[in-house]
Amino acid sequence: MCMDDSPPDLSAAVRHDVDPGIEIDLEPVDSVVVTTLMDNVTDNLMADQGPARRFGFGRGPVRPSALMEAERVPDALIAEHGFSVLVTVTKAGDEHRFLFDAGTSPDGVTENMRRLDIDPSSIEAIVCSHGHFDHTTGLDGLIRVLGQVNMPVLIHPHFWRRRRLQLPGREPRELPTTSRRALIEAGFDIIEERQPSFLFGRSVLITGEVARSTGYEPGFPPQQAWLGGHWQPDPLVLDDQALIVNVRGQGLVVITGCGHAGVVNIARYARRLTGDQPLYALLGGYHLGGPLFEPLIPRVLDDLAALNPAVLVPAHCTGWRAQHAMSARFPGAYIPNAVGTSLLL
Repeated sequence: MCMDDSPPDLSAAVRHDVDPGIEIDLEPVDSVVVTTLMDNVTDNLMADQGPARRFGFGRGPVRPSALMEAERVPDALIAEHGFSVLVTVTKAGDEHRFLFDAGTSPDGVTENMRRLDIDPSSIEAIVCSHGHFDHTTGLDGLIRVLGQVNMPVLIHPHFWRRRRLQLPGREPRELPTTSRRALIEAGFDIIEERQPSFLFGRSVLITGEVARSTGYEPGFPPQQAWLGGHWQPDPLVLDDQALIVNVRGQGLVVITGCGHAGVVNIARYARRLTGDQPLYALLGGYHLGGPLFEPLIPRVLDDLAALNPAVLVPAHCTGWRAQHAMSARFPGAYIPNAVGTSLLL
């Protein structure tokens, strides 16, 4: 973070004049640190591994307990079916910090930030991977902690869609939808883009709508959207976007939320946008859990092998079968994730 106390120039934080049809000049950064604020897993016994530094047992605050003889127990990190990471990029001595997704519960991410001793006011921008509530609800807690937030939030126009899931043999279940009014009243500068856009000069690239090129990654078939006065199929989740940083001397770091666009589609699109820069690290949700997606695992792993990433950190909705298959197929690259893990890339 720049040490200047003056408010950031939010009008200059985001660039929109990015043509996805041409090679994008994404400027290399010196380093990026990705800290998991929310994921499905917490594990205090995980050891450091490669670029991953764990928030292990004995670290962080404690809280009183009348049942324990020592009267204090660790104030443990919270895990939930959701995703959120804090991304810190450093270039030429300047540091910028932003949030990618915000988890499922109103207070889970802010509570984990407190436990990790991270100041929420250090966040300069928020990127939402898509509109599903397990990636957005934590904005509620952030608003209550910060008050008037005065920062940009980058989304795709379909982010606001009213949606439901139609699963075989079950009644349709409508999903919670983020309130545009609430975000505006909180002070967010809402930036809706279908096309790629930059943050912090040309240091961070948000993909916008991801090109679907594999032909076998199906999006999210159970999803429907309320369009034209009735429910219609909405399987593509076109608002699913990812984030790209180019680390000097290493290659692309690509962060996904759920990966509804298809994790292979996302990785290939990131390379296409940046002139076929090598894929260094791929982290976030790969959405390969459950009977609908597990049959895709062998093909996805074959295509990931062709991309040859040095670091694979599947999280959130990836599913245990895919995690197990990746650990066997990519023993040198695979890193299991947990809440509190920081990746120094």
